[in-house]
Amino acid sequence: MRTGLGTPLSTWQRLRSASRHGFSPRALQGFSPRALLPLPQLPNRVLPNFAGLFGGLKGSVGGRIGNLEVRLAQTPRELRKAQALRYKVFYGEMAAVADAKTRFFRRDEDRFDRICDHLLVLDHESLSRSKKPRIVGTYRLLRQEVAELHGSFYTADEYDIAPLLARHSHLKFLELGRSCVLPEYRTSRTVELLWHGIWSYVRAHDLDVMFGCASFAGTDPQDNATALSFLHHHAGTAPEWSVKALPGRYADMNLLSRDAVSARTALRELPPLVKGYLRIGAKIGDGAVIDHQFGTTDVLIVLPVSDIDERYIKHFGAEATRYAV
Repeated sequence: MRTGLGTPLSTWQRLRSASRHGFSPRALQGFSPRALLPLPQLPNRVLPNFAGLFGGLKGSVGGRIGNLEVRLAQTPRELRKAQALRYKVFYGEMAAVADAKTRFFRRDEDRFDRICDHLLVLDHESLSRSKKPRIVGTYRLLRQEVAELHGSFYTADEYDIAPLLARHSHLKFLELGRSCVLPEYRTSRTVELLWHGIWSYVRAHDLDVMFGCASFAGTDPQDNATALSFLHHHAGTAPEWSVKALPGRYADMNLLSRDAVSARTALRELPPLVKGYLRIGAKIGDGAVIDHQFGTTDVLIVLPVSDIDERYIKHFGAEATRYAV
């Protein structure tokens, strides 16, 4: 996700997703195998997202500011539109490297899309050729109970998250990822809606911890030595929330001594997404990960709901009522 209220979005497109793993699948009553079918085999009426498969929702997920609305994707067509938006940002604007299939379909997609919920920002004043509101932003959400059913989180490819989950087995985790917004919509209003959508989702599902990867542009950590070192020295997780990059992918963030790091310079160089998370109360895992496919250096964000700054809770409402519709 991104920064917070009023923060410029010049580098929102640098965000990628996160994930986890390390669970034994659980049998769930009422689960429909139809939800596991590839998207092309599904009718274009109801997207088999998992928001409704587990029941217990205490409120709706959505909100509106003027012509912009945030809600979950409802059909496979909307998901394909979100994937096309991701392709435009990740592979068009950024340095992501597409394989032949991705180039042909012009959609950013992976095996996690079919089990995730997809948060959308829609512009009701900008209609598509089918007279539908244009999808201008998206964010991918994966709850722990869904990840357990399918065996893994996306983030497990980069970070050893199993010990974190085991230490907090009584809590419910949410993985955030694949966030992007069209350039002309990178405004504080869009940020507000995305944060509102995520917060309303967290409240509706009684989730306890959010986590995900935020990215720096480029694959050489030395290019971001000041910012990465600042995160290492000043924003590391407490021991009970510690997470370390996988041994084969670990890139040291301790590139400069604590005394050599200028906090002012580091804060200026941090991606808005990372700064936003820090303002809210998030901490950073141990070690960065180089993602050559997307041309980024990733860091892991860990944000227990109990650590969210009270100002933001009050701003959006304890039950996400500020922009609710």
